[in-house]
Amino acid sequence: MASLQSVDFDAFSKRLPEAVTALRTLSQISTQDLGKGLVELVKARASQLNRCAYCLQLHLNWARKAGVPQSRLDRLAVWREAPDFTGRERAALAWTEALTDLSRQDELDSARQALAREFSQEELLRLTVAIAVINAWNRIAGPLGFTPAQAQ
Repeated sequence: MASLQSVDFDAFSKRLPEAVTALRTLSQISTQDLGKGLVELVKARASQLNRCAYCLQLHLNWARKAGVPQSRLDRLAVWREAPDFTGRERAALAWTEALTDLSRQDELDSARQALAREFSQEELLRLTVAIAVINAWNRIAGPLGFTPAQAQ
């Protein structure tokens, strides 16, 4: 039996291109109309919680490209205490934490209520799938040892 060695993204995508295509397609479908900056904040926060260096760096880079200021990215881990996150972002980040950290199931009802004030039903469904997809990527990239990109 072979031992598990680190596999980078390129090797993974060459060996399982169907998985990459499926996850990318699901991600594109789920994030429509949510706003690129919001989506990248959510994906970066889930990646922080899951300790996935590859996905965290990727989504921080993409957040900067989407116009999210570095100062806000610096405070993402303490978003609850930072004054510069909108109600919509706070609702999305609370939902992200409740769905990512399964020990926080007691927070689901309050997070769902906050979402209902800020998001339509379709947006809530899309956001939920987007969070599920980044959690799937975190559980692939982290354990397989994908090498993070450089900060941009």
